[in-house]
Amino acid sequence: MLCDSESVYERFDAPLRRFVRSRIRDRAAAEDVLQDVYLRIHSRIHTVRDCAKLTSWLYQLARHAIVDHYRRQRPLAELPEDLPTPSDPCAQDALCELAEGLLPMIDDLPETHREALGLVVREGLTQAQVARRLGLSLSGAKSRVQRGRDELKRRLFACCHFELDRFGHVIDYRERCACCASRRSGGERDPGA
Repeated sequence: MLCDSESVYERFDAPLRRFVRSRIRDRAAAEDVLQDVYLRIHSRIHTVRDCAKLTSWLYQLARHAIVDHYRRQRPLAELPEDLPTPSDPCAQDALCELAEGLLPMIDDLPETHREALGLVVREGLTQAQVARRLGLSLSGAKSRVQRGRDELKRRLFACCHFELDRFGHVIDYRERCACCASRRSGGERDPGA
């Protein structure tokens, strides 16, 4: 099999055309994408080192061209120039509220976990730096940090009910116990809400 754009066109035109048209319903748009694929083939065919892998390379180019086509189709919303900026970006953010209460919860962890996790959270050290600072192996430091995180997570889930989005990110939370009340400043959240 030859690895040149002319032989590629002769051999793969029909299958590539079907591939693109099966993913783009608009016939004219599919033709535009197919032309884009052929331009990519022509300009990059010299990069193919193994002609046995040509077919997968061609379909990868086609998939990328299709993705690019759909990305260009996404409407972009313009932001108004007079968009208000919040004075306190954390004012309505559940994560910011929770973050305020994490440090006291970390202080309540057992000593080994408190020390390792505290260095990561408070000082921003990497786990390798924690290992050096505490005279541990890297795996030992990772273990302590992870166990600290697991214990912190267990305590948070025992303390609060979380509402998560489909990606697992916290949207909101409701307090279940009095320990959360001590984190609030000025009664900003209603525990019964």
